[in-house]
Amino acid sequence: MKVKAVSSEEKITLSELRAILATVEADRIAAGKEMPWELRRSIEHVNLLAKTTPEQSRELVEDLLRLDKMRPEIALRIANINPRTRDELRAIYAKEKFSLTGEDLDAILNLVNSHV
Repeated sequence: MKVKAVSSEEKITLSELRAILATVEADRIAAGKEMPWELRRSIEHVNLLAKTTPEQSRELVEDLLRLDKMRPEIALRIANINPRTRDELRAIYAKEKFSLTGEDLDAILNLVNSHV
């Protein structure tokens, strides 16, 4: 598959990507076009890993960004993974130069649980 040009670039969650790929898949099926192997694998991947609706995941990212020590990349990672425990959350923050307190971890986990 050849990419001719990048029309826009923005970071999105897996749930939002699933919705976009569902539209692409429907358009290709309606047009009677064959789907390349890469597209089929991408659709399988997001269907397997996306756990929430696009609206829920975007709302979670926006709520996470209101917290201290939260960057957009980390908020997207948290929305994609939906960690359930402190250890899973610590793994997301492993490369950061700071650590979170127990209260910070609990606040993030409470947000994740309220949006799932």
